[in-house]
Amino acid sequence: MLACQANGRRDRSAQARASRDADSAATYQAEVEEGLGAAVAILIDTSGSMRDEAPGDTRPKYVVAQEALEAMLDATDAFVAKRPDFPIKIGIYSFSSHVRTLRSIQPYDRAAIRSVLAGLPRPGGGTAIGEALREARPDLYRAGVFRKYVLVVTDGENTSGRSPDEVAREIFQKSDGAVQIYFVAFDTSPEKFAFLKEAGGDVIGAGTGVELRQALDRIYQGKILAEAPDKLEQGEREPVKK
Repeated sequence: MLACQANGRRDRSAQARASRDADSAATYQAEVEEGLGAAVAILIDTSGSMRDEAPGDTRPKYVVAQEALEAMLDATDAFVAKRPDFPIKIGIYSFSSHVRTLRSIQPYDRAAIRSVLAGLPRPGGGTAIGEALREARPDLYRAGVFRKYVLVVTDGENTSGRSPDEVAREIFQKSDGAVQIYFVAFDTSPEKFAFLKEAGGDVIGAGTGVELRQALDRIYQGKILAEAPDKLEQGEREPVKK
């Protein structure tokens, strides 16, 4: 009797492990029907070091980053006017020791986004970059569009939660490369995020506020807004929904 019970427990334990292993290896699946468009999750570092003065400026880094992101997103207006058939959806998240969803991924709304950026949490605490990636990723699969991007602005390295290296590689693997991750290393070495090259992403360094604006424009206008429509016009098929 006891032997049978022990065998039953072992069988259930083995089944549970097998189920967890299958879940961990499974690719991501969209939670809604997907169509044309791009979803961008913007992750903004609000850790304590973002209170520091920005190089070449008298203002704190978080204020300089806020203004640079506003300027970057202004380019969406011209894009939407030119390509009304290709919706752009934006989500905004902040991270310090913990992650906050400030605006879930929704159709671009200039006034709403500016309001969210103006209300960024004041800097403080650690830097949970990996956890921010984990938090934003599922929202991309609820956005209803094929193209999925993550844009991270940070001035430091991970100090809380899972490693961004580990999370980025996991996202790359489980999305079959469908989620592209871009980092801007603001007043910090981009070498900290060299792992992105192996996860289908990229990192650009920015030492000053001017360089931050340039880096954000290179990614947003030069890659995100330019890339998706161009690929479609060249006849590339959208990814097959899992």
